[in-house]
Amino acid sequence: MGKAARTKAATHATTPRRRPNSSASTRRRIPWGWITVIAGVIAAVAALIAWQTGRPADTTPVALSHVHGLGINPPDGTLYVATHDGLYRLAADGTAKRVGDGRQDTMGFTIAGPNQFLASGHPAPGQNGPKHLGLIESGDAGATWTTRSLAGGADFHALRFRHNTVYGYNSVRGQLIASTDRTTWQTRSTISLRDFDVSPTDPQTLLATTDTGVQRSRDGGATWTPAGGPPLLLLAWETTDRLWGLTTTGDILRSADGSAWNPSGKLAGQATAFAAHDGTLYAAMHERGIFRSTDSGATWSNLYG
Repeated sequence: MGKAARTKAATHATTPRRRPNSSASTRRRIPWGWITVIAGVIAAVAALIAWQTGRPADTTPVALSHVHGLGINPPDGTLYVATHDGLYRLAADGTAKRVGDGRQDTMGFTIAGPNQFLASGHPAPGQNGPKHLGLIESGDAGATWTTRSLAGGADFHALRFRHNTVYGYNSVRGQLIASTDRTTWQTRSTISLRDFDVSPTDPQTLLATTDTGVQRSRDGGATWTPAGGPPLLLLAWETTDRLWGLTTTGDILRSADGSAWNPSGKLAGQATAFAAHDGTLYAAMHERGIFRSTDSGATWSNLYG
């Protein structure tokens, strides 16, 4: 056999070496033991969260602190809670969920219509904004807020919306003021009050709780005279003949017009916020939670806390 033939035969006889399969090699090198450990740690953390909160691990628990206001949103009857660090929505099962990104200390809060919220106060610690928020408004049930007026000059500690008018007690100046366009304001009077409410049928009739007793105004809050009756802390004027009062010791009183009051129930402790809607009473009690009554205050069920 010639040299050329021998070279050709050798070339055909030689079996090429197979290159290792890189993907298969990589699969063999995957540290399955570590993955198992990591998965176990994640599961343990999730179980710990669920155990600590008493709720599913994907639900973030919150603590409602310093409740200043309560309100019912008309479209769905949901209770909204204004607190020291923003607004919360309270579900029927007692779960509280923060609404939107607002962290303001919401001192004044009222619901003006479906998903239409009005509020005031000042920024929460560490948050930017004017020292006094003035009147802020939300048209999407608290998801976002817009400043309407009086930024830097008003901190409303009590707000009411009735008869297409916003009534507010500006704690900065100690004045009751009112606005029909939420931009321009009329000063009605200078008065030191705790809470106030407006008659559902007469925009000129207001009641206010003060250190010297309940005061009545028949001229839209311009002048005040003693209304008589027991000293009260909070008011909720639900309907024409259904006016509710709450004392500093938790007594629930009912009146037709604010002249005569009758006992209707009792709460243990001092309330920080009070509301009435469609025959149901709501009260936030200091360090005790939020309660509801469907029998005029005779009995109460705990919603939160």
